[in-house]
Amino acid sequence: MAQMQVNATRMELMRVRRRLATATRGHSLLKDKLDGLMQEFLGVLDEYKAARRDMEERFPHILRGFVLAGLSSSSDAISTALTQCRGEATIEMEHHNVAGVAVPTFKAEIRTGGGFSLLDTPLVFDEAVVDLREHFPELIRVAELEHTVWQLVAEIERTRRRVNALEYIMIPSLRDTMRTIRMKLDEMERGNTIRLMKIKDMRLAQQRREAAEGRAGSVL
Repeated sequence: MAQMQVNATRMELMRVRRRLATATRGHSLLKDKLDGLMQEFLGVLDEYKAARRDMEERFPHILRGFVLAGLSSSSDAISTALTQCRGEATIEMEHHNVAGVAVPTFKAEIRTGGGFSLLDTPLVFDEAVVDLREHFPELIRVAELEHTVWQLVAEIERTRRRVNALEYIMIPSLRDTMRTIRMKLDEMERGNTIRLMKIKDMRLAQQRREAAEGRAGSVL
């Protein structure tokens, strides 16, 4: 673990301690956010799986209706009927907040097209057209849920990387730096104490010499 290059001073120790406290609080908040994201993600994922499963069960039945209609009628009649019944769909996208992530909400407005000749198309074609129109909002819902799932996955990955960077890189580095600064400060303090003791001993020795010289002078 690489330590930060800092000066071994008490001011620097206070600064590093404040950074460590901020990083620890940030790590706790990000962990809470990650837990919230995971809960929301699992809920949306279950909803998406159910919607996707329903779509995969129903959509082939709708397509089979068109295929059977094409087999039982002329391709020109089916093409003409599809052109005549073709409608338009307008999709509006809004956003709402899920655990701090702006996820989309799709609103689809369907305008059905004109009618087609019921005499030229089989009943299975009519049923397939009705089923497709009814199923279209479900397709939009599946797309909305799938987009939400991928956005939550991306946010979970970003949040997890930040949590890991704080937990395994920044916080240990700050702690090591604080430990190094304390060791250097203690070493400096011991060095100062030793120097003061030496100075005190030198002064006491000088005082004793001066006292001895004073006594010798008085005897003479």
